[in-house]
Amino acid sequence: MENAQLSGLTDRSRNPDHGAGPEAEERAESTGQSTDEPGPSVPVDHGDPGTVPEPGPGTGDRESAGLTADRDQDGTVVLDELRAAIGRYVVLPSEEALTAVTLWVAASHIQPALQHAPRLAVVGPTKGCGKSRVLDVLHETVHQPMMTVNTSPAVVFRVIGKNPPTLLVDEADTIFGPKAGDKEDLRGLLNAGHQRNRPAWRISGPEHKPTAFPTFAMAALAGIGDLPDTIMDRAVVLRMQKRKPGEKIAAFRSRYSVPELNALRDRLTAWLTPLRTTAEGLVPPMPVEDRAADTWEPLVIVADLAGGHWPSRARAACLAMTRNEVVQDEQTTLKTRLLRDVRRVFEREGHREALRSQDLLAALLQDAEAPWSEYGTKGLNAYHLANLLRDFGISPANHRFENGRQAKAYARNQFVDAWARYCPNPAQPAPTAEGTAPVRRAQGKPPAPPSGTLPIGPPGGPAGPRPTR
Repeated sequence: MENAQLSGLTDRSRNPDHGAGPEAEERAESTGQSTDEPGPSVPVDHGDPGTVPEPGPGTGDRESAGLTADRDQDGTVVLDELRAAIGRYVVLPSEEALTAVTLWVAASHIQPALQHAPRLAVVGPTKGCGKSRVLDVLHETVHQPMMTVNTSPAVVFRVIGKNPPTLLVDEADTIFGPKAGDKEDLRGLLNAGHQRNRPAWRISGPEHKPTAFPTFAMAALAGIGDLPDTIMDRAVVLRMQKRKPGEKIAAFRSRYSVPELNALRDRLTAWLTPLRTTAEGLVPPMPVEDRAADTWEPLVIVADLAGGHWPSRARAACLAMTRNEVVQDEQTTLKTRLLRDVRRVFEREGHREALRSQDLLAALLQDAEAPWSEYGTKGLNAYHLANLLRDFGISPANHRFENGRQAKAYARNQFVDAWARYCPNPAQPAPTAEGTAPVRRAQGKPPAPPSGTLPIGPPGGPAGPRPTR
């Protein structure tokens, strides 16, 4: 049954106009129905923001009941309605972020089939950005939620098993903040739990035997300010902002919001649980590489299972949100910022072979928007510059210039490798994600490594993030 569902989903994602498969023809012969006639269309009514959905059709209407069953098993419809419901209760930083949250929720329902458990980092600069509301919505839609504010590693070790819960951690800044004390055990658990088969060993029980505790579980963490780098690197990051005047959301009320979201959760379970074995065998083409691919693969798998517009939508969100984090990292990492600014100086100087240390320093200090004039006590100096570049294998050396004078200088060819690794040229073309489709993992063969480059730029195009409503 799973293979038949996958075949139909794969054909639909590759070619929406493709006709019915052999299984459908056999069913048509046994029921006397023709596969040439299109089935009845099912309208999707997302409702107005702030309104309570009307009850569905009565169980006495057999035709309507049949349509409802088909609708519940249609992954595209379920994801569309979940996305609309999430967008009614929270304002996310972009359309891509709304797509990512929708797929993250759905991926929690196939956790046993996944090789990686992506984290969802819900961060904002101040309170009142909607972080806790995101967790409220997740609590009613994810698989087996476990909500906590300030938990200990010992508790988490004991609740994670073969069918792990989805961890929802609010006020994560109080756990990892500067006044939180030693939380390395919890950080290590969250880092290890990103990948399957990374247990934590502890001495446990009255006999003090070494015991392996599973760590694999999806987790959403919300807090003010960025979480530790090792967690952010394994997360789909939502950078929340306060709502602007005119951005409206529906009030979250338990008497009608919870039943609505629980109904969507149950439909996700009914659709995805039978497909767990299928999901386990998928190796979807990814538009990113390395850890970003590990983090986003579960979301793309769900999108490919759904078919329709979701495969392309998922990959577009992956590219936009991943490159946004690359930009964020470049802007906040001082050494990467220095590499980028040095490259800019060499470009202004016509890509000269070398620049004297004092000339390079002077050019860096002249940039009013850069942090170099305020670095240290009196601004960036030659010692600071050499110290910041040392980790990249870059150091000044004596260089003889055209006028015959010799001086300490930085050669351009020393920077080329570091520029390519840590701040690649923004002009690099983005890989195309059109026409991608899920593939089955070949028995006994490892998946081929992903290919492509990571473009740089804000999500949503040149205009930056767009509000969801």
